[in-house]
Amino acid sequence: MSSSDRPTAGAPVPLTAPPLRPVRGPRGLPRPLGNLFAFGRDPLDFLSGLRDGFGDAVTWSLGPRRGLFLSHPQHVVELLTGREHAYEILDIGWALKQIIGRSVLLSKGADWRRKRSLVQPTVRPRQVRGYAATMVECAGAAADAWREGERIDVHRQMALITQRVLRTLFGNDLGEQTAALGDAMTVAEQAVGAELRGIGLFLPGWVRTSSRRSLLGAVATIDAEVHRLIRARLSAPDDLGTRDDLLSRLLAARDEEGRPLSPKEVRDEAVTLWAAGHETTSTALTWIVYLLGRAPRVRARLEAELDDVLGGRPPTADDYDRLVWTRQIVKEALRLYPPAWLIGAVARPGAVLAGTRVPPGTIVWCSPWTTHRDPRWFPRPDAFRPERWDADAPDAVPDHAWYPFGGGQRTCLGARFAQVEAALVLATLAQRHHLDVPPAEAVPRAGLLLQPAVPLLATVRGRPRAAVH
Repeated sequence: MSSSDRPTAGAPVPLTAPPLRPVRGPRGLPRPLGNLFAFGRDPLDFLSGLRDGFGDAVTWSLGPRRGLFLSHPQHVVELLTGREHAYEILDIGWALKQIIGRSVLLSKGADWRRKRSLVQPTVRPRQVRGYAATMVECAGAAADAWREGERIDVHRQMALITQRVLRTLFGNDLGEQTAALGDAMTVAEQAVGAELRGIGLFLPGWVRTSSRRSLLGAVATIDAEVHRLIRARLSAPDDLGTRDDLLSRLLAARDEEGRPLSPKEVRDEAVTLWAAGHETTSTALTWIVYLLGRAPRVRARLEAELDDVLGGRPPTADDYDRLVWTRQIVKEALRLYPPAWLIGAVARPGAVLAGTRVPPGTIVWCSPWTTHRDPRWFPRPDAFRPERWDADAPDAVPDHAWYPFGGGQRTCLGARFAQVEAALVLATLAQRHHLDVPPAEAVPRAGLLLQPAVPLLATVRGRPRAAVH
């Protein structure tokens, strides 16, 4: 994570790791079910209950798998930084693998190191800067189409914006397929979420539930279009070095031995980056709209910053670091509603955490949702307070207490892309409109990502002082 993407409050407060003394959590049902049904009914409430009712290290079982849930930031960071040597990647669920295959997200060992070295250059800060103009253009086109008093489905509108931004990934070749691919990814995300919360997590791949059949249809739509684009690129190999989209960069990348990614590997990495750049960011933007609609003071300070920094012109990549309050809004929304709400890894033989041996095969879990809402680290944890990230904030955020993109070597590769996109899209929309949301509280639903349980509707209001050129 670059310095501009870290929380902007003064130097993080280091914490001393307490001894790891796991306590037994809720008893649950006999194996192979364990706590599966209690977790599936309301995962967020269940995990919060582990933290509040039992402590910082709690044993439990997701179905037949023995688990250890961590809440203390120092235990969490030790887990996240140890995933390459002390832990195996958690191979959880059939559905997720159908979507992202063996991408860098699920690869291990030397295969992971090779793929990461090939994928990481495509989303470095210099490349992300080149996509900024597209982000602003797509957000502006959407905002210009909204009309005073119109009621919009916020997530649908945010998804349309991020789908348009996908041309940075696919080189503007998607055309009318953009919406179809977005719809297919929505179906896929819902299928993964359904599997995560139920017995389907442990069913063999040959069992075809209705959810799995829907997923396979969605994946077929995704595969057909992505492979078409890959074939088109490979038919003109001399153009790969001159094209600036992510798909071309993936195809042109070579490892230390001069080997490229195979078409299947390119497909897996492209779809993974797409899911991170589309669904994750559109979800974050949805929660930002919800939070701003309920916080007129925060919105007024946002508009003042936009007027001062931008003076009515569209934002650019050069403005990202100057839009301090805008970035703090994004960070605070990611604290309250981290799209990726649960992280797990499997202990290898010899794994040790805070000086205590972890039995091999134990799934060690942590949750940004519970850490981010812990009153020990965040006073008034349920309140939307972007000022907690001010440089002179009186309550400095402890080190490692904020990790919406994971941590360690396996930090999400698209973290920079997502944060820049969210900030620039927010700035572009807020220059033009207020999006007023109903007063009722939006309840989050934990699927593959953390999204509102029911559609969030907002009324479009023109911003009185807006002067956009």
